Amino acid sequence: MTDTTHEIRNRYDLVLLFDVKDGNPNGDPDAGNLPRIDPETGHGLVSDVCLKRKLRNAVSLTRGRAPGYDLFVKDRAILNQVIEKAYANLGIDLDQPPAGKKRRHERGHGEGAEVDRARGEMCRAFFDVRCFGAVMTTGANAGQVRGPVQLTFARSIDPIMALEHSITRVAVTTLEDSAAQSGTNRTIGRKSTVPYGLYRAHGFVSPALAAQTGFSEEDLEVLWQAIEAMFEHDRSAARGLMSLRRLVIFRHATPLGSAPAHRLFELVRVARVDPVRPPRDYADYAVTVAAAPPGVEVHDRVY
Repeated sequence: MTDTTHEIRNRYDLVLLFDVKDGNPNGDPDAGNLPRIDPETGHGLVSDVCLKRKLRNAVSLTRGRAPGYDLFVKDRAILNQVIEKAYANLGIDLDQPPAGKKRRHERGHGEGAEVDRARGEMCRAFFDVRCFGAVMTTGANAGQVRGPVQLTFARSIDPIMALEHSITRVAVTTLEDSAAQSGTNRTIGRKSTVPYGLYRAHGFVSPALAAQTGFSEEDLEVLWQAIEAMFEHDRSAARGLMSLRRLVIFRHATPLGSAPAHRLFELVRVARVDPVRPPRDYADYAVTVAAAPPGVEVHDRVY
């Protein structure tokens, strides 16, 4: 669909449909890790941060340690050390005065043109920085990047029913716990699930911001591949069965776009087949995509 050798010259908007069966797609730590929910409507939510974490993991699996495809935000990372390493790679000593100055304003912190160079180095080295952006103003300071790829929260098509299940474990943690139970060693816990939910998220790709971060057509292809793999390599008993169902990509003929994003999103309609029976499978929904206006090309991927 795209030329992987040039900068991005087309705007993209996208609709992402995925579902969950008997699992917790995104626990809310402020609510005892229950599935996130809109308290006014009962619709389920999955945060953009959760979706981007899955995409990062998928990129890590598919691209590994390929140059330029490392991740800035990853498990157990110490972000300030990563920023300091970017300065070291550029040969900038943050303990010495900047070029053309008698002293550094604050030792260990970049300033002036150094910050711009460090920002560029972070974009070059880390896929997630040039894709999603990052705030890197802490520590040595590599500035702030607004990424060309942005995602919304995912929202379930219908209200969800969050269930809590009692579970038991035939083991305890300490000798004291065992003695208190006279050796029976059983622990009671709780597990939260959604019987079924079809979720919808929206995304955007900006050529203008891509030019600032160096996000290329090759990177865009990596993103499409990551979306396709984001649930396949993120299996967990807690998350149940999560599956990508549909990815509708609107490719504009120009960098500025040929139609408002919200009008394109309205072309993708999701309706219940049976308005009475609670949905328990993707087949309980009918998804249609209407014709796009002139200047917009539709790529409808069904999974």
